[in-house]
Amino acid sequence: MANPASYRPKTGEIPTNPGVYRFRDPHGRVVYVGKAKSLRSRLNSYFANPAGLLPKTYAMVHAASSVEWTVVGSELESLQLEYTWIKEFKPRFNVVFRDDKTYPYLAVTMSEKYPRVQVMRGDKRKGTRYFGPYTAGAIRETMDTLLRVFPVRSCSAGVFKRAQASGRPCLLGYIDKCSAPCVGRISPEDHRALADDFCAFMGGEAKRFINKLEKQMADAVAKLDYEHAARLRDDITALRKVFERNAVVLSEETDADVFALHEDELEAAVQVFHVRGGRIRGQRGWVVEKVEDFTTPDLVEHLLQQVYGEDGDTHGRLPREVLVPVAPSNPEDLAKWLGGIRGAKVDIRVPLRGDKAALMSTVRENAEHALKLHKTRRAGDITVRSQALQELQEALDLPVPLLRIECFDVSHVQGTNVVASMVVVEDGLPKKSDYRKFSITGPAAADDTAAMHDVLTRRFRHYLQDKSAQVDEDVLEAGTAEAAADAAAEAAEAALDTTTPAPKAKFAYPPNLVVVDGGQPQVNAAARALKDLGIDDVYVVGLAKRLEEVWLPDSDFPVILPRTSQGLYLLQRIRDEAHRFAITFHRQKRGKAMTVSALDAVPGLGASKRKALLAHFGSVKGVKAATAEELAEAKGIGPALAGAIVSHFAVNGPEAVAVPAINMATGEIIET
Repeated sequence: MANPASYRPKTGEIPTNPGVYRFRDPHGRVVYVGKAKSLRSRLNSYFANPAGLLPKTYAMVHAASSVEWTVVGSELESLQLEYTWIKEFKPRFNVVFRDDKTYPYLAVTMSEKYPRVQVMRGDKRKGTRYFGPYTAGAIRETMDTLLRVFPVRSCSAGVFKRAQASGRPCLLGYIDKCSAPCVGRISPEDHRALADDFCAFMGGEAKRFINKLEKQMADAVAKLDYEHAARLRDDITALRKVFERNAVVLSEETDADVFALHEDELEAAVQVFHVRGGRIRGQRGWVVEKVEDFTTPDLVEHLLQQVYGEDGDTHGRLPREVLVPVAPSNPEDLAKWLGGIRGAKVDIRVPLRGDKAALMSTVRENAEHALKLHKTRRAGDITVRSQALQELQEALDLPVPLLRIECFDVSHVQGTNVVASMVVVEDGLPKKSDYRKFSITGPAAADDTAAMHDVLTRRFRHYLQDKSAQVDEDVLEAGTAEAAADAAAEAAEAALDTTTPAPKAKFAYPPNLVVVDGGQPQVNAAARALKDLGIDDVYVVGLAKRLEEVWLPDSDFPVILPRTSQGLYLLQRIRDEAHRFAITFHRQKRGKAMTVSALDAVPGLGASKRKALLAHFGSVKGVKAATAEELAEAKGIGPALAGAIVSHFAVNGPEAVAVPAINMATGEIIET
């Protein structure tokens, strides 16, 4: 851990202007991003008395080894820049509001020729209308009920194509819960109109459709068409069931998101009710771990910043009114920023009396229960993870805590298609964004030890290269004041440019512990790779499958962990995950290698042109026998490429076409 005094900037060097600052650790990772009205006052508060800081802030300033800042023109710019950098760098010490559950949305893919109704989770897609979020049970029931009245397609692309090919609709088409556009029962235009009606109903126009069906039912009764009238009656009942499921809590013209939170010294739980047309259309919740000494207004500001900054205002998810328990810090600039996202004015208000205040009380009660439930569930997880990491550190006699562990595994079939995997665990939890796959060829594929040495060498060579680049960057930044000012200005401009994609996250910072799948030979190979690179601060162990013993480098005897040890369970989980990841990659690579063709080796001949040649000549043998002029007659083959094909087969001889393309999974000969 670094001493904050070792990198504390001189007070006179820190400007008093508003700006955004970043703390970096010794490996160059951004660990915290913050903004301030006065950079000098805020940064001095970190260094004046580090011992008096809150525990998490104390850990942050000691984990960091440098601090840098960027001056901006206004507090609104600092708000935008802070959000951009938090989204780009994902600092571990920043407040991050994580969903306490994954909420499903009812989605309609309006960008497709035949729009599809489905339940969706995760990232929002362009051209798709979203309604919700809902609870899992409610959304399924709602969708099933509405498909009776609005029989929009709900099948997957595969099912849709099979129905088109066979000329028969799926089961939903037979029971009238799909209009079956796959077999032409409805035109694309009429089906899109049906999807528009579905969206209109979900958007709050339920009364219009109910009144329309009631008139049709009355007309059917007048014509003595009682069977049709009965069907319309059932449709009306279904629509009313969906419409009345959400109780009216506010006036019908009210569109608002109602936020409330409940907090203690370490964490805070947030709940929001989405009110549209006066009815509660959805509910969502987050739990946040406090890092800095945030006040409640600070938490509210960061909440709105992250929630609406991530979602944007696709199809009106950002309402006209945002109700919060306390006014956020800097409310004017925050409202202006949200208005820019929505494209219209957004009011941020604190309800003090009336129906909105009563609803706020209900939301606050939900937040209180959510925090209690979160702590109950999380207590066991934190205890087990901490116990596992501590047991492992003590059993291996390591001087550093195991904050990051990387595990490597090699996979192949009798020395063919050799691959390796790297999985990462931070604080006892998988970090899948840092997983990596390696293809191994040449002498390194000779055996497992050579492959392990190659993989470790390649992985940590990245670390050394990035470390060297970081040193060079620090030397440049330590140059003239003018150069430092120019660099800061460029960084601010790049961060505010939302059209430029964020750089891809790197994984080159080192772990505390490397785990390899194998015994003493694999461990010694991994240790030798690190030694050859001059790395001596990364520890290596191996987990052998037969007796689950833990091997250390250059040790004649393994470390035997108790079968009930949480540390052993953690190593087994990491090893099994690395094995799964390696096997998956190996199967993908092997599947591609199962189909081979002599045409694959021709320079400049892609997949589509290979297919064109085979379609024109019927086989590889026919392609080989053709002249350059005959080859040029095939679709997409020019004179230059035709000459290259003739030259290739002339150089490689008959053996180049001796092997047919075979699908080894099915035994089918693809071409002859």
